Amino acid sequence: MTTTHAPTAHITIVRQKPLMNMRQILLMNLGFFGIQYSFGMQQTAVNPIYNFLGASPEELPLLNLAGPVTGLLIQPLIGALSDRTWSPRWGRRKPYFIIGAIGCSVCLFLFPFVAALWTAVLLLWILDASNNTAMEPYRAFIADRLPPSQLAKGFLAQSFFTGFGITLANISLFVFQTLISGATSAGIPYWVVGSFILGSVCSIATVLVSVLTTPELPPSDEELAAIRAKKGGLGAAVREIWDAIVEMPGELRKLALVYLFQWYAMVCYWQFVSLSIAESVYGVTADDPRYANAVSWTGLVNGWYNIVTFCVAFPLVALARRRGAKWVHIFCLLCAAVGLLIFANLTNQYLLFIPIIGLGIAWASIMGVPYIMAVRMIPSTRYGVYMGIINMMIVVPMLIQTVTFGRVFENILGGDPTNAIMFSGVLLAAAAVTMTWIKEPPIVRDVDDLLQMPAGTH
Repeated sequence: MTTTHAPTAHITIVRQKPLMNMRQILLMNLGFFGIQYSFGMQQTAVNPIYNFLGASPEELPLLNLAGPVTGLLIQPLIGALSDRTWSPRWGRRKPYFIIGAIGCSVCLFLFPFVAALWTAVLLLWILDASNNTAMEPYRAFIADRLPPSQLAKGFLAQSFFTGFGITLANISLFVFQTLISGATSAGIPYWVVGSFILGSVCSIATVLVSVLTTPELPPSDEELAAIRAKKGGLGAAVREIWDAIVEMPGELRKLALVYLFQWYAMVCYWQFVSLSIAESVYGVTADDPRYANAVSWTGLVNGWYNIVTFCVAFPLVALARRRGAKWVHIFCLLCAAVGLLIFANLTNQYLLFIPIIGLGIAWASIMGVPYIMAVRMIPSTRYGVYMGIINMMIVVPMLIQTVTFGRVFENILGGDPTNAIMFSGVLLAAAAVTMTWIKEPPIVRDVDDLLQMPAGTH
């Protein structure tokens, strides 16, 4: 059965998918844990490594250019290619999970052994490319595998594992500091090395568990015909991305503005939180030996907000069902905005854990709730390419941040890391305000609901 609200190759295939129990949903998403451990190390440890290797604070945005550029180029391309892929043996999305996870594992193992800033930057480019290759098809995998009534639970399971993976990454930095001494010839502590090696193991192991325990649904005759209709290789995939952008639903375009504010804000936080804590709590800068204490405490703070993330992820499912995903996301963004404004002005290291709860709540929503709305707006045969485009909405703000924030930091924020954290809070509040502009698509609970939706809403 099909509903054709788009050209033949871009249709919504309506099929009855089997329900999955909670254990199956968690196993399906376990690979997201390893991928997010890798992102956790990028958030907390990569910028301190740059600092250990002699980078100055105003250079940090440009040194992090790898994330937005690789995301901009790779995620939509992988999405379009995976939409065109089906192998009875290897599946549709899984080959991309495995290739990306192998790249992540190798880069995480090598990263802490770098001895020069340029090698660290090069490895970050490869690591980000691998992360994006593994992560992008995971969003489409959820939409492929779960019936409409379980989509919210599937996407917020990814939020749960996002929090869990980043929590382990951050807590490992604090725990290993108490257990491991010494440093590499470049001055990178061995406890940082230990955290990266643990991430290398987690990245490949968890993805393999997901791949081996969760079979992909074979395409129906209609889906297989749609896949075969998408002829051509790389050039055709690029054209598919362009066509999808041109044909993007209006409400999805509005989401891009929300993402501009919220992701610019998140990158500012990740880049400057350790420097902010060093300044406000320890009274030191990155060239002081005590900066290492600020880095390990940042690991605890970031670990705590990610604990909050995986604690609230599943309650957000019920809340989004009752109140609507739009209003839940607005509330969560406001929690983060207030929390960061308070966080930036605290001088007691223990009090930092209270306001950062707001960021943990928002992070759970950021990683799951917008996808609940987005999947109702797009045809099922284009899940991959549109999930890639949504991730372009993430990386374009990151790219803008990398090329603009150095000047903003120096000329507007006075070169003060604490002001950078407050600036993040203001931007998250702006994201909440722009979210009110979006008209949330109808809630889909079953196939009948989907069939009754107006053309252009799915």
